[in-house]
Amino acid sequence: MNPPGNLTYGRYLRLDDLLSCQNPLSDVHDEMLFVVIHQVYELWFKQTLHETALLQRRLETGEGTGALATARRIAKILKTAVGQMDVLETMTPRQFARFRPDLGSSSGFQSYQFRRIEAAFGRRHFGDTGDDPVLHEIMGQRSVFESLLRYLSACGWQVPADVLNRDPREPWLGNDRVLALLAEVYDDARTPAEICDALVDIDEGIQEWRYRHVKAVERIIGAKVGTGGSSGVEYLRSTLFQPVFPDLWDIRWRT
Repeated sequence: MNPPGNLTYGRYLRLDDLLSCQNPLSDVHDEMLFVVIHQVYELWFKQTLHETALLQRRLETGEGTGALATARRIAKILKTAVGQMDVLETMTPRQFARFRPDLGSSSGFQSYQFRRIEAAFGRRHFGDTGDDPVLHEIMGQRSVFESLLRYLSACGWQVPADVLNRDPREPWLGNDRVLALLAEVYDDARTPAEICDALVDIDEGIQEWRYRHVKAVERIIGAKVGTGGSSGVEYLRSTLFQPVFPDLWDIRWRT
């Protein structure tokens, strides 16, 4: 389909709509930065979900080269998201305190897109999933790691049938046969091994983002209760150093 003759940069990107979405609730100068940073995060989360869906399709159809490229793109997106914390950390506690009361019950913990990312990468238990049918749908589908195992099976690796056919709604608790298989994949050192390492890069990016998020919150609110009554730093700390692909880290001890 040909683009309309009056298509412009602004119309294509719908800049009038996009730039009208920043509506601080106070007249405090720094609230605009807070709004923009978090909106940009949500856009990167949207793109991450978009790329993750493609990654899983490529893995499950045996497109190793395409899957590798997509995994590397996701890792780069996460690196960019982590880097944005540098901008957020230019805000001092006093600057945040000037508009914090206007945030009411809103909280970063209400980011349904980040929950969806966690679900796509294997998390199966949430304290409250709310009314998010997309999250429930993702939790009923195979995780990225399970898509990886299907890719390995399509490449001729002997993935146990009970692992391939497991209920994706159940959390993955690990499997010694899978670990032994992954060791062989790494020994083979071809595209499947590169894909595994690209997934480790993604895992590292998610963990880095969580760590920088913790430190940014500590800098801005310290140990106070988070906005919306959340447990703030205490909860964020509990999420640190929890890999989404524990098997791919564990294998480092076996190769």
